[in-house]
Amino acid sequence: MSRTLRVIDTTGPASEPAPGETPLRIAIATNDMAYLGAHFGSAKTFAVYDVWKTGHRFVAAHAFDNVTKQKGRHDDQDDKITPKVEALNGCALLFALAIGGPSAAKIVRAGIHPIKRKDPEPIEEVLEQVKVMLNGTPPPFLRKILGTEDKPDFMDEYETEETV
Repeated sequence: MSRTLRVIDTTGPASEPAPGETPLRIAIATNDMAYLGAHFGSAKTFAVYDVWKTGHRFVAAHAFDNVTKQKGRHDDQDDKITPKVEALNGCALLFALAIGGPSAAKIVRAGIHPIKRKDPEPIEEVLEQVKVMLNGTPPPFLRKILGTEDKPDFMDEYETEETV
């Protein structure tokens, strides 16, 4: 069984993305809503946030009763992964301590890029790191997700070449 909590803010958020800026939707595997501290399969909750260059907002929490044990293998034949993947629909990134091969394949097929972290860390730190990444030079996979991947302009190289 799974449950989803969504936030409905009728007063309006304190900060908004800049005009034309599309927030990046991310999911964080957590068991306590304070730390990124769970493996994908054993996560009791996924905290979902929209993140942009100057801020972030909590969007939803997807909670699951039927989770795997953190043993690195599935403990029975029940499909515990598909409901999690479906709950993360619309997310671009997933942060987790670990994710198995079959789960990672399902996540990637759903258009979500999994990011494994070695140690637990506060969710607020993860959100800040994503903002820093958005404000700097995002890696190619993220530029593709954001639709900001610059196409090379070969005319720039042509104009700077010396002629003999």
